[in-house]
Amino acid sequence: MAPFFNILLAGVFQAAVLFLVASGLQLIFGVQRIINLACGSIYALGAYFGIFVTSWALSKGLPVHLFPLVLLAAGIVIGLIGLPLERLIRTIYNRPESFQLLLTFAVMLMFQDVLRFFWGADPQQLPNVSMTFGTMSAFGVSMPTYNVMVIAVAIALAIGMAYFLGKTKTGKILRATAENRETSAAMGINVTRVYVMVFTLGTMLGTIGGALVIPNAAASLEMGVELVVEAFAVVVIGGLGSMKGAAVGALIVGLIRALSAMYYPEAEILAIYAIVLAVLIWKPAGLYGKAEA
Repeated sequence: MAPFFNILLAGVFQAAVLFLVASGLQLIFGVQRIINLACGSIYALGAYFGIFVTSWALSKGLPVHLFPLVLLAAGIVIGLIGLPLERLIRTIYNRPESFQLLLTFAVMLMFQDVLRFFWGADPQQLPNVSMTFGTMSAFGVSMPTYNVMVIAVAIALAIGMAYFLGKTKTGKILRATAENRETSAAMGINVTRVYVMVFTLGTMLGTIGGALVIPNAAASLEMGVELVVEAFAVVVIGGLGSMKGAAVGALIVGLIRALSAMYYPEAEILAIYAIVLAVLIWKPAGLYGKAEA
């Protein structure tokens, strides 16, 4: 049974990283009603930049055990690219969804070229630093301590986002803007500033996810495209705009991938599509999404 639970824990780690990206996607859609196809490239950017900054810091004598803090900081800093990106996305706020999809897809393609220009076409990877903290074991089940730390970060961010959106004044402003932009503007809320903050925060969540995953995975130009499929599977399963749905959907996708890889690797992606198809048939709005009136 121990190998089975080890696989499940690996799935939880994948779910934690996927949740960070999907929660950014959900936040942007929930407030701005923008379907951001560029989320995968933003994730890849976080991974590449995390490798660059961490490798530089280690070469300058940074103690190895501090590398998770460097990765987290790198994800936050490069996430500020959401500021100029929002200026670009702003041009399609009042346009049909087809314009959103085309523009964000174009941004994804441009990011791939940017990554290729700065880091080349070959995959990039950190030295084996993830085992610096060793492993944690309990009841015959073991897991790298770094993976546990990433899961803890994802849980902490989920709790923090729930508190921020539900209890703070700024969070209430965000929810009010999401419900009715025109009424919020009429009441004196600076909708433009809200959108800048939301898009940048959503971008940061994606780049943090990319940065935190690279000790266990190589950064490649294809990783963004692969991530888009999983992120939108999470969104479909959980429901568009639902942060709770992002958490549950990420856990489902992560566990399905882990179990498929264990028992029948050829069906890993097919299993995800099967779950998505089942949700679309029986609950089109997703597990926690709101059906359109």
